[in-house]
Amino acid sequence: MTTFNKVKEKYMERLVQFVPIVDRVHGGSHPEFHDVRRVFDEINKKINEAGSGKPDLSKEFEELRKVTDNYTVPSDVCETYEAVYNMLAELDKAYED
Repeated sequence: MTTFNKVKEKYMERLVQFVPIVDRVHGGSHPEFHDVRRVFDEINKKINEAGSGKPDLSKEFEELRKVTDNYTVPSDVCETYEAVYNMLAELDKAYED
């Protein structure tokens, strides 16, 4: 849980900022990102509700892996899109550890 909390502290603020922007900019050509945003919003909600505890995010991370093809970055996207996938992948890995 310590690792998850460290990664959460490191990335959540940026993810909250970046996910809606990437959705707005790339959602038209990458409609799967609408699902990424929906699942991320659920993850963020559960993290906030859990406070210092560890939320149950297994289902959400499983859905993210499916939607993103295991966080495979499309070739035609910006660095911010790539950064979001990398941060989500790291958060997922920390959650599983």
